[in-house]
Amino acid sequence: MSSEPAPAAAAPPEQIPEPPAAAGGGEAPEHRALVLTGFGGYEKVKVQTRRGGGCRPGELSVRVHACGLNFADVMARQGLYDRLPALPFCPGMECAGTVCAVGEEVRDRQVGDKVLVLARFGLWQEVVNVPAEQTFPMPEGMSFEEGAALLVNYITAYMILFDFGNLRPNQSVLIHMAAGGVGTAAIQLCKTVENVTIFGTASAAKHDLLKESGVAHPIDYRTMDYAEEVRKISPKGVDIVMDPLGGSDTSKAFHLLKPMGKLITYGVTKLITGQKKNLMAMAKTWWNQFSINAIQLLHHNKAVCGYDLGNMDEETELIKGVVVKLINLYNQGKIKPKIDSIWPFDQVADAMRHMQEKKNVGKVILVPEAHKEASKKAEN
Repeated sequence: MSSEPAPAAAAPPEQIPEPPAAAGGGEAPEHRALVLTGFGGYEKVKVQTRRGGGCRPGELSVRVHACGLNFADVMARQGLYDRLPALPFCPGMECAGTVCAVGEEVRDRQVGDKVLVLARFGLWQEVVNVPAEQTFPMPEGMSFEEGAALLVNYITAYMILFDFGNLRPNQSVLIHMAAGGVGTAAIQLCKTVENVTIFGTASAAKHDLLKESGVAHPIDYRTMDYAEEVRKISPKGVDIVMDPLGGSDTSKAFHLLKPMGKLITYGVTKLITGQKKNLMAMAKTWWNQFSINAIQLLHHNKAVCGYDLGNMDEETELIKGVVVKLINLYNQGKIKPKIDSIWPFDQVADAMRHMQEKKNVGKVILVPEAHKEASKKAEN
């Protein structure tokens, strides 16, 4: 679930991965980490100082320059996401940085390499120790901020559109939260296929930007019934619906599909209504959760798919294959992560609020230290 509900697919690093040992066998240097100290509001994520040892066989130590913020991190903070360790722990599912130490048995990475890192949690730190197989070489010319914006959102969008959706020329796609991380990735990927018509839901203030990016029909979900708006333009509906919302919206999505259409559900953002877990929203969402049986699917000639990147931990080769395709598309200039804003670790609460209030257009990035490019955009 990733802006976005989808989590990263990979085994996590240690809860507090250790930095490499200091040269000459001395005490390892301290590093800063963002730690979730309890479930609840923005203040539950705190900057703490950690100290550890060297990387183990098969691992790399990576000096982190930028981290991605995903909607799954927001859900994890509220205690709504499963498969998390006991508190306190370090969140963070993707980052980009430089290899600063290489463990035994690692043959394809060396100190100084720039890498992208994917994990279920544990990456919001200045230094992380991770299995080498969870890292990917950064393309030439890619910034660390772009690197931290690539993996979760683009893997999610790619697998939904192409592996499940089988997107082809002349088809139509409804993208919810179209201005978020997964949404902007999906728009770019749709544009790699000829004559795809994109419907995108977002607040009215974001519509001009969506049109510029390739959305033919932006829809203001706050003031309009998006299903009715889609039907006005395309009476038969659409070929693919990307559903991160859950609850009653999944049923609406199913009924918006053309015959042979595909609904891919990959999140339940309807659960998020404020800073803390809302039991009423949970009950309402699950009560309205869409349910259908095989006989109904047969009669409707439609497909329903469920996608959760976080439950693909063992599919290393599958994920690696998708990343190779994405890096090829980046090198060809067909995709480019859109960075909304960059926030230092010390302002993680503001960054989470910015995303949760859906003020972002593109990816929200965290960096260990404040620097000249960091911007808050809280006024948007």
